[in-house]
Amino acid sequence: MPIKTQNELPAKEILEQENIFVMDENRAIHQDIRMLDIAILNLMPLKEDTELQILRSLSNTPLQVNVTFVTTTTHESTHTSLSHLNKFYQTFEEVKNRNFDGFIITGAPVEQMEYEEVDYWEEITQIMEWTKTHVTSTLHLCWGAQAGLYYHYGIQKYDLPKKMFGVYGHRVMNRKVPLVRGFDDYFYAPHSRHTEVRKEDILKHPELTILAESKEAGVFLVIEKEGRQIFVMGHPEYDRLTLDKEYKRDLSKNLPIEIPINYYPNDNINEKPLLQWRSHGNILYANWLNYYVYQQTPFEFINTDEIYSK
Repeated sequence: MPIKTQNELPAKEILEQENIFVMDENRAIHQDIRMLDIAILNLMPLKEDTELQILRSLSNTPLQVNVTFVTTTTHESTHTSLSHLNKFYQTFEEVKNRNFDGFIITGAPVEQMEYEEVDYWEEITQIMEWTKTHVTSTLHLCWGAQAGLYYHYGIQKYDLPKKMFGVYGHRVMNRKVPLVRGFDDYFYAPHSRHTEVRKEDILKHPELTILAESKEAGVFLVIEKEGRQIFVMGHPEYDRLTLDKEYKRDLSKNLPIEIPINYYPNDNINEKPLLQWRSHGNILYANWLNYYVYQQTPFEFINTDEIYSK
């Protein structure tokens, strides 16, 4: 799918080198096509890496997507330049009067903190409440998924005895739901987290359905019955070397970290990591865009309360 980005976004050149069709603002204004408006609340510290990963994941359907990057005002990023944020990002205050077809809330390296201790938690709750009336479907990733389940349903997170780190096998639990259409019975996805939400807590909410889980990594994919909210506990958008960079970063800081599971051939960190999750990650994003965004949003976006009360 053509991805519409700002003309000078650094990720644009890399995507074009990968033969992904990226349309800049100049070309987009000459096309009379109803694009999907997708906003991405990027909470990851290395924002440019996350931009590239998610844009790559959104690029695998014929649909055209206009992407707006959103940042918080209550937290100052220390890993991304202020000039990059000022040039390519908007604050929630700047977009809160708009309606979006889809919204993505990324992970964040704050999972070992209590939610209320996170300096931008109040702003995050305002955004999540706003998505109920201004967004057709919201996709929550990793910490964003845990935070969404906590805010919307009161589901707690729990500390893990050690970091869930590596590439894990998952089993599809409910094939009738379009979000997993085209999935194999078993598929792989990366995880990188210190906390988890538990299956038994999710099952207390009949409006939630677990679509995929792992024997080792637990719950992976949860959907609210209408598809307005989707929760992904891992990182299907990660590229080949993301876990490698995280592992070597933590080693250099003498942090307690084990070699990522099922990632390096023969567990040799000098060998090229295996890319085992890209196809299912692409299917997940494509299914979300098609079945829960494009198929649900009318040509002229109206209040989502009106859409789903019909």
